[in-house]
Amino acid sequence: MHLSEKGHTYALFAIVVITCALGSLTQTVMNSMLTEVCDDFAIDAAQGQWVTTIYMLTMGVTVPVVTYLARRFSLKRLAYLALGFYLAGSVAGLFAPVFAVLIAARVLQAIATGITLPLVQSVAMTRFPRERTGTAMGIGGIAMGFAPNIGPLIGGALAGSWGWRSFYIILAGLLAVLWVANAVLVKSHGDHDTRPVFDYPSFVQSTLGFGGLLLGASNAAAMPLSAPSVWLPALLGAVFIAVFVRRQRVIAHPLICLDIFASRHYRSGFVAQNCLFASFMGITLVLPLFIQGPCHMTALDAGIAFIPATVVALFVNPLAGVLVDKVGARAVCITSSVFLTVGAASFMFVGPGTPLWVLTLLQGVRAVGVSGLVGPLNSYGLSGLSGGLVMDGSAFFATARQVCASLGTALMMLIVTVVGAAVAVADPAAAGAAAVDGGASLSALPYQLAFALSTLFAAAVLVTALWKIR
Repeated sequence: MHLSEKGHTYALFAIVVITCALGSLTQTVMNSMLTEVCDDFAIDAAQGQWVTTIYMLTMGVTVPVVTYLARRFSLKRLAYLALGFYLAGSVAGLFAPVFAVLIAARVLQAIATGITLPLVQSVAMTRFPRERTGTAMGIGGIAMGFAPNIGPLIGGALAGSWGWRSFYIILAGLLAVLWVANAVLVKSHGDHDTRPVFDYPSFVQSTLGFGGLLLGASNAAAMPLSAPSVWLPALLGAVFIAVFVRRQRVIAHPLICLDIFASRHYRSGFVAQNCLFASFMGITLVLPLFIQGPCHMTALDAGIAFIPATVVALFVNPLAGVLVDKVGARAVCITSSVFLTVGAASFMFVGPGTPLWVLTLLQGVRAVGVSGLVGPLNSYGLSGLSGGLVMDGSAFFATARQVCASLGTALMMLIVTVVGAAVAVADPAAAGAAAVDGGASLSALPYQLAFALSTLFAAAVLVTALWKIR
């Protein structure tokens, strides 16, 4: 099919955005299918949780390698690579006879998602005119904002009707269509290096470093900090990251070129984005626990609280991108940061008697802030980099925010667990379903403190936007 150069760009961008959105959706869709998966394979919840943990770990160690892959392959072939991993994982998941095969399928899917996350940002920043990059990044933000939020809702609907394997049937069909579209609509650009150098020590260091931090943070959400499964991988991860960073600065062919931090734009976007993900990702776990715990509502109520926020993400992400191109990143980021901070701070004052519609409204306010920040912070941070460094910047953005999201979630869950245990000891009635008013208010305290931590991260985003984004 004959397309103009602009048409090839639009086709490539659409394919990588949709693939990335499916990957982000796949990351969260299993959260509401775990019960069915555990029953199907006759495993307990602790084992079943690995379908989400392994996805997060694999993404975290894959993303840094994308800079090498982008030098080795054209964008069209890189899209083929991601689609190939994703399709293979979906077919394996569909026919998985044992749980170990499902885990392997999730690894293949996570590799694909790890490839497409920085690829979306790179295409938006290098294939579109400078005056349209904000709009492109806003559209790409749907993959990071809307898709993961709708995942649990889709997963719950499919698990309750056609079974969890039905998701993989739908997924395989969509990926096959994207494969054909990539073959027919996308031009193979000759912008890659056929002889790039892959530094294996850097790959090992980044895998152990980011993987260790992610594993430690994941374990911290369910275990005490004193547990070796928490502090040992986290400590080793921090050591290996320090070694990785030092090596990138002295070798001729780094896995990720850290010259990205010479850009003031990139440094500001990096700090703000990490605080943003630390602020909002943990709430997606804490708020449902609060609704089903102290509020004594149902799992359906917990899902309803996120529906308006999901719809908001679908519209605000591209709108924020358009506004960045029209009025600049500063105004958009400051306004969105105010929504984020006000929404987060409001949750500090909720209690067991707070109506569901109020919780839903506050979550909607937060969602406006999150959706209005994801794309603009990406486009602002990457706008200060030369074309050759955009993929490096995108990859480090994606890896770091994954770590910060996990750390933020772990800290919030640690507060809920530790303070909740202290409350139960101090006032056993607070832990019961029939607690008196004083006890019920006390039972909300762990969640209020977790919401306060989310507010601190949100305030840090606002301060960064006011102080550094120009």
